[in-house]
Amino acid sequence: MKSHDERIASMSFASVYPHYLTKVEKKDRTKEELHRVIEWLTGFTDEKLQQLINEKVTFEQFFNDADLNPNSNLITGVICGYRIEEIENPLTKKVRYLDKLVDELAKGRKMEKILREA
Repeated sequence: MKSHDERIASMSFASVYPHYLTKVEKKDRTKEELHRVIEWLTGFTDEKLQQLINEKVTFEQFFNDADLNPNSNLITGVICGYRIEEIENPLTKKVRYLDKLVDELAKGRKMEKILREA
């Protein structure tokens, strides 16, 4: 399991971001909606997000810079075969939070539900 966590930590956010974007756009969601979800989770503005992409930061650096939303612990369920609530590695859990939000966006969930407002 450790190698899985290390792989996630060293992966560049910039390498995964285009996949997030493609996934949501294929389902008629927008880049703006994706950025809103990312900002909700991390506190990153569009400018900061673009800077992190340009710098090709790892997920570890990405989440070290993030100001994680206090409601992020409300993100539950299964993503990539893992139950989020049971993930012990804090960084892997944060990456899966992001994966889950992107997944919910692509599945057409209402923004208020994705952002845990309702």
